[in-house]
Amino acid sequence: MESTNRKRTVQLHPSWLQRLEDQFDLSYMQQLRAFLQEEKNARKTIYPPGKLFFNALDQTPYENTRVVIVGQDPYHAPGQAHGLSFSVPAGAAPPPSLVNIFKEIEADLGIPPPDHGCLESWAQQGVLLLNSVLSVARGSPGSHRGKGWELFTDRIIALLSEEAEPCVFLLWGNYAKRKGQYINCDRHQVLTATHPSPFSERGFFGCRHFSKANQWLKAQGRGEIDRSLPPSSQTT
Repeated sequence: MESTNRKRTVQLHPSWLQRLEDQFDLSYMQQLRAFLQEEKNARKTIYPPGKLFFNALDQTPYENTRVVIVGQDPYHAPGQAHGLSFSVPAGAAPPPSLVNIFKEIEADLGIPPPDHGCLESWAQQGVLLLNSVLSVARGSPGSHRGKGWELFTDRIIALLSEEAEPCVFLLWGNYAKRKGQYINCDRHQVLTATHPSPFSERGFFGCRHFSKANQWLKAQGRGEIDRSLPPSSQTT
């Protein structure tokens, strides 16, 4: 009965649920659940909405994962976070870090910046857009760090490293680079750079991670990722 109830309340793809279900019974996850309830009891607004905490795992099945882009924690302003690292819903203006990502894609691949910042089409191609921390309080970046999410996302990275087909991991910034310790570099490609934030962009521009990722995926027989996005009129 517990398993059936969880499948109704936890919105993530079955391929991930079967691999991560045991984590929800561990003490760290129970403590995280209690912390989130305390935040709600204190009338704090939490982003993204609870039903989208696991959106990255819902949109990109385990078996389909080809690229992993590790972010820090969700955007903390209204209308931005929807459970995919660096992405914003259709209709929301791309934040500065995402603008810089689009600039690097244009320089690297010749693809002009899109008219929106929704990266769902990447997720559907096998790009796991995973934040290290999956929730945040409104207007308070980093407020949910050290509460348990990192252990959960460490497990996600370890599962991909241990069992998945060859993947490319893009680790931007020191926070993301910490996940590198869980990755088998003999099986997977790990590319690191500074964070695309305007505060640290100097080492991000020119990294050419997008072309390098496609070249490596193609060599592994896993196909390339189309980094162009459909026009906003075609997003929901």
